[in-house]
Amino acid sequence: MQMMLRNTLEAAGYEVIQGEDGVDGLHVLEATKSIPSAIITDINMPRMDGFGFIEAVRKDDRFRRIPMICLTTEVDPEKKKRAREAGATGWIVKPFNPQSLIGAIRRVTA
Repeated sequence: MQMMLRNTLEAAGYEVIQGEDGVDGLHVLEATKSIPSAIITDINMPRMDGFGFIEAVRKDDRFRRIPMICLTTEVDPEKKKRAREAGATGWIVKPFNPQSLIGAIRRVTA
């Protein structure tokens, strides 16, 4: 799934930096010199789930305003609500349509 996501984003002209899970994602963000235009996260990840990742990202002033999209298999409205409360900007259910994902990214970064 990560490779498919990377290929979709790169084909649309986006530069991709990637973490393996929530903890690694935070390390990658902290080490990056550029501010991403959007962040995509899953909800179900080892070591730190997507909710914890979103909350941790939102605590950092550098990343507070970056749109965050959850790309997940979860369809539970309560989980979607929890993600929004944590600071998620959008929610896309897997499997995803590449054009829909790119459209969502363009909308939240416009």
